[in-house]
Amino acid sequence: MLTSILFISVCFLAYANGANDNFKGVASLFGSGTANFRQALTWATLTTFAGSITALFLAQTLLVKFSGKGLAPDELIHTLPFMIAVAGGAGMTVILATRYGFPISTTHALLGAMAGSTLLATAGNISLSPLLNNFVLPLLLSPFVALLSAGLLYRILSMWFSRRPIENYMCLCIENPGRLAPVGNANISMAIDPAIVPSLSLDRQEACAERQSSLVLGFNLERLRDGLHFCSAGAVCFARGLNDTPKIAALLLLAPGFDLQWIIIVVATTMLLGGVFNARRVAETMSHKITTITHNQGLSANLVTALLVIFASKFGMPVSTTHVSVGSLFGIGLVSGKANTGVIASIALSWLLTLPCAAACSAVIYYTAIGANL
Repeated sequence: MLTSILFISVCFLAYANGANDNFKGVASLFGSGTANFRQALTWATLTTFAGSITALFLAQTLLVKFSGKGLAPDELIHTLPFMIAVAGGAGMTVILATRYGFPISTTHALLGAMAGSTLLATAGNISLSPLLNNFVLPLLLSPFVALLSAGLLYRILSMWFSRRPIENYMCLCIENPGRLAPVGNANISMAIDPAIVPSLSLDRQEACAERQSSLVLGFNLERLRDGLHFCSAGAVCFARGLNDTPKIAALLLLAPGFDLQWIIIVVATTMLLGGVFNARRVAETMSHKITTITHNQGLSANLVTALLVIFASKFGMPVSTTHVSVGSLFGIGLVSGKANTGVIASIALSWLLTLPCAAACSAVIYYTAIGANL
């Protein structure tokens, strides 16, 4: 009975994780207009699933850390009520935040749920050293590292794309001058090939200059940038799947009758479904409410997020993709002067409430599970 409840609880947590987290990597694609919502969601779904499956081979350290070893006594983490409470408490917290469009950290929710269950089960006897070194420090430091890194990278890219100051006057741009070409029968008078008709656009002088300078040796740098933007967004989603899947799968690792390979597949599939069916609210917050996002800004944020999360996964540091991606976007917003501090304050408050909320939910579930087990 408890084994079935644990399985359902872990699936619920995986669904909530996908709903809250899957779109975060492609938020800059949607926010900058590089892709529409459906295109961005499809790309996020495919790359996240690939990262989740890869976690089976590359993220063994996180499987151990998020089974609770070092944080709770061994005799506690081998019990089904503890695992049910952790999965249920974290899942309830994440799905509640998703309902209101707040991008919170599943890692943070798991941390709070583990702490809440452990405090109740051991009457306050919890090991603070692994809690601080393995969890709290990476979670606190990663947003600030991302903020500084993304702001610096965006500044460098901006200087590279805008090599000289241009006054913000309006100009009429005439691009791709056309030519006359015969169409159809030779006896018919000359017609203009629509593919080579000159294009006229009224825009800022700076925008016209950027389009002109994007052509180097016949290569369109704007298309190259957009391609890198897509690749970087996919890398963020891949890294998130790689980093988050082991955290959730670890909750089923000690339960009898579950094979590791099937645990990874089930968790990956359920995360995929959560992202497909319930990602819109968090997508709007990440894409449009933190800051306005241009192509260069989105590329900068995604590169920083992907590198930091992959680096953390490699060394077994359970950082939050949410904290890193939001920190990157906010850092870019500060540099550009367009950061929405009110939204950031609300998100920061939700981060602060995540741990106590997950702890309380987990403690209640643990108490109920112990009663049912007796």
